[in-house]
Amino acid sequence: MNELWIQSAPCLRERVVGSITVVELRGEIDVQTAPPVSARLDSLTSGPSPELVLDLRSVTFIDCRGLATLCRARNRALDRGGRLRLVTGSPRILWMLRLTNLAHAFDVYPRLPDALFREPGAGGVMSATAG
Repeated sequence: MNELWIQSAPCLRERVVGSITVVELRGEIDVQTAPPVSARLDSLTSGPSPELVLDLRSVTFIDCRGLATLCRARNRALDRGGRLRLVTGSPRILWMLRLTNLAHAFDVYPRLPDALFREPGAGGVMSATAG
C-alpha cells in the first residue's frame, strides 16, 4: 500500500485509504489541542459523503472538549451522508464513552483493518457498553 501521511496539527496525522480518510490522533485531546483537531475534522467533513476513521489508539487522554470534537465530526459526517468510525481498544476511552452516554453514538473497532474493510452492520463492532 502506498501511504502518504500528512501531519495537520501536532496531535494528528492523516492518510487516505481507498475512499476513506484515516485520521490518527495522538497524545492528549483536550481544551488546548481540540481546536486545531476540530478545524481539520470540519474541513474533512465539509464535502458530500465523508468517510472518516479516527484512530484513537495513541490517544493517552481525552476530556469533554475532545469528546465534543468527536461528536461534532460524527454529526457533520452523518448530516452529509457519510460515516465516522473510531478505532480504540483503550478501556479509558471506552469508559469515557459510557460515562458520557455516547457509547451508542459511535461504531468502535479494536483494529484499524476492521474499521476500514467491514461494511456497516457486518459485525466486529466493539460494544462501548460492555465491560
